Amino acid sequence: MPTDAAPRPARLWPTLKGIGAFAMPYFQSNEKWRARGLLLAVVLLNLGTVYMLVQINEWYRVFYDALQAKDQPVFWQQIGRFGWLALIYIVLAVYKFYLTQILQLRWRVWLTDHYMGRWLAHKAFYRMELARFTDDEHGNPDNPDQRIQEDLNLFTSYTVTLSMGMFNALITLVSFVGILWTLSGSLSFTAPAFFGGGQWEIVGYMVWAAVLYCVIGSAIAHWIGRPQVRLNFQQQMLEANFRHHMVRVREYSESIALDGGEGVERRHLDLRFADVMGNYFNLIRNQKQLTWFSSFFSQAAIIFPMIVAAPRYFSGAIQLGQLMQINSAFGRVQDSLSWLVDNYMALAVWKATTDRLIGFEKSLQHQSETRDDLSLTESSDGITAQGLTVALPGGSTLLAGVDLSVKPGDTVLLHGPSGSGKSSLFRAISGIWPHALGRVGLPKNAMFIPQRPYFPDGRLRDALAYPDPADQYTDAELKDALDAALLPALADELDREDAWGQKLSGGERQRLAIARVMLKKPAWVLADEATSALDEEAEATIYQRLVDRVKQAHGAIVSIAHRSTLAAHHRQRWTLRANALDAENGNGARYRLDVSTG
Repeated sequence: MPTDAAPRPARLWPTLKGIGAFAMPYFQSNEKWRARGLLLAVVLLNLGTVYMLVQINEWYRVFYDALQAKDQPVFWQQIGRFGWLALIYIVLAVYKFYLTQILQLRWRVWLTDHYMGRWLAHKAFYRMELARFTDDEHGNPDNPDQRIQEDLNLFTSYTVTLSMGMFNALITLVSFVGILWTLSGSLSFTAPAFFGGGQWEIVGYMVWAAVLYCVIGSAIAHWIGRPQVRLNFQQQMLEANFRHHMVRVREYSESIALDGGEGVERRHLDLRFADVMGNYFNLIRNQKQLTWFSSFFSQAAIIFPMIVAAPRYFSGAIQLGQLMQINSAFGRVQDSLSWLVDNYMALAVWKATTDRLIGFEKSLQHQSETRDDLSLTESSDGITAQGLTVALPGGSTLLAGVDLSVKPGDTVLLHGPSGSGKSSLFRAISGIWPHALGRVGLPKNAMFIPQRPYFPDGRLRDALAYPDPADQYTDAELKDALDAALLPALADELDREDAWGQKLSGGERQRLAIARVMLKKPAWVLADEATSALDEEAEATIYQRLVDRVKQAHGAIVSIAHRSTLAAHHRQRWTLRANALDAENGNGARYRLDVSTG
């Protein structure tokens, strides 16, 4: 389960580097020309909309001058001109929105495919789960499902929207600051005696007023809204923890129901939800403070340029049309310079999302760079292990320097006390245990039966054939496998869709996992407590069939079991015995493996 302690959000520079790491691969991928074409189209449409805003700004001057002069022909002419300007602007705005959404969609599709591939490749999903609580150095990869499904969506959406918004703000600023500078003229005034008196003149004073107004506003907005980055980071993590716990309740619903654990789970869920709401309350309280300021800032911006430009208008230096043009240009410049104030909440969410993805990328990168100390090769003459050392995730050594050999026709029973590392040895032989070193040889036609077999929801035929496509097998083959595993009652339900991992009993799940083996007919079988939920009679029947199958295929079976009744089906014993923790135990292993036949 994810930890409750939130990692500290990354600083700005690592975040910007992370954005580059996420952005560049898509624009350099096999879809690069489509991606670059969409990006170019969005940029050009942004330029087009800014150009139309410049034209509309010029329209303000002519239109209001006509009103002031009561020039009716020019008035109606400008009404018609505005219709064309507005129509062109609307078309550009609609396609800018549409192509921006298409760019976000395609980028998300590519990133999701890219990260799902990396997460599932080389057993990274399994290794990251093992390292969740033990590898603080390389991040704590909680809830990778949320990072792929939600965070990538938020990242692409906010990155495109905010980057295009910033670009649009810069282009608007460049386009209108010159207009505002020209229209502003200069402001002359007599300085107070405290400043030495005399006549002072400020050239382009409206531009300086806009800059001063927005710099002060941005500084205050940052001071008020700075906690939002941390709060948004924590909110996403706490929401994921709450959802994760509900998923676990669903997955273990039967066990919880049998134990009567509803009350305990409700308390745990209440605590997690209280954390969600507590952090969310702090977030909206900070957002309220920022909204107070941003609302005041935006409303004051409506009359601020009028107040600043009023002296020149009332002195007769400018006409009404020029005053309205100044007001429009000031608004565009002010909007551009106020981009940080207007988007601070979105920036906080975007940075928190990016920081979470940086942690995910860090964990995936670590997994891809980690060199396996366990060498797994394909063997043609059986299962072999040389110098095999198996440790726990915390670093404690269970077994050291083990040599093993399983030849065709062998039947091996591995047993030992609970916690001695039987399942860890099983995983090491399969090649998935990252805390092992040595050399393992595994035949190609080998199959593993884990303690907790996985069955996808859906049709029974798909659950039985997993991970192969069900259409590789005929109905007769599927039914024969179910019969061999003592599940004849399910033979007529191959096309029934259900949650098989939940609906079947423990014994039925184990028999369905064995039915997979009967269906796929491997020569080599490694079974980890594969019949622990079966009665002795059913276990004896199924094991005899498993042994007969592997011997017919000139293979072998290796079983992990506590029950002594399985001894009759195995001729070789691997026994894990505790080592004495003293100076004579030079390799530091907790257990040793004794091999015997009988």
